[in-house]
Amino acid sequence: MLTDSGRVSVEEAAERLDVSQATIRRDFDQLAQQQMITRTRGGAVANGVSYDLPLRYKTAKHSAEKQRIGAAAAALVTPGTVVGLNGGTTSTEVARALAVRPDLNTSAEGAQLTVVTNALNIANELLVRSRMKVVVAGGVVRPKSFELVGPLGGALLREVTLDVALLGVDAVDPQLGAAAHHEGEAAMNNLMVARAKRVVIIADSSKLGGHAFARICPVDRVETLVTDSGAATEVVEAFRAAGVNVICA
Repeated sequence: MLTDSGRVSVEEAAERLDVSQATIRRDFDQLAQQQMITRTRGGAVANGVSYDLPLRYKTAKHSAEKQRIGAAAAALVTPGTVVGLNGGTTSTEVARALAVRPDLNTSAEGAQLTVVTNALNIANELLVRSRMKVVVAGGVVRPKSFELVGPLGGALLREVTLDVALLGVDAVDPQLGAAAHHEGEAAMNNLMVARAKRVVIIADSSKLGGHAFARICPVDRVETLVTDSGAATEVVEAFRAAGVNVICA
């Protein structure tokens, strides 16, 4: 609610969420201690970094769309290939969909899927659910996204070749290309793009036509965009006119 409107009163939040005002006050106090919000008289306002909420607070946003996108993106992966996967809530759904595909979890020689990721939560999703080969890029952890960034991870990515990079983004535009809010994440994603034969952008419709601070890659480097059925027709057609294959899950 705070991300959408920027300011919420205790009374409004209690009514919309069907809980007591005392509960809302306690929640506001806890979020203020985590420096997620600023308390005001009778309510709260979102802090300036609210666009980059920690991953655990973003999982419910557009969750149904992200699950459909995850399944559709995972369907593009074939056994025995090397897949690059970055962090984020949509990428997490891709990882979960990959992990439950029996044809990707066989131990037969040559059929095992290899996933290269710079996100600790993605590696965990795959390790506890599957028998895939998981390669984790090094670097410094960003607590908000669980992604590893910096030159340590870049050194590894420059030494591998990816059959396909499946990348979640903060924004993707038919003219501006794909982008992220954080320049460190964008740099790691850009390296994955450089090492990939195919690039697939995974983004729910709220991220289409938007812009973010740091560019990941131009649109002509994107082979496929996987989004949800809520994407506006004119935006989808603009991507197709730019040569991008669009899948609306």
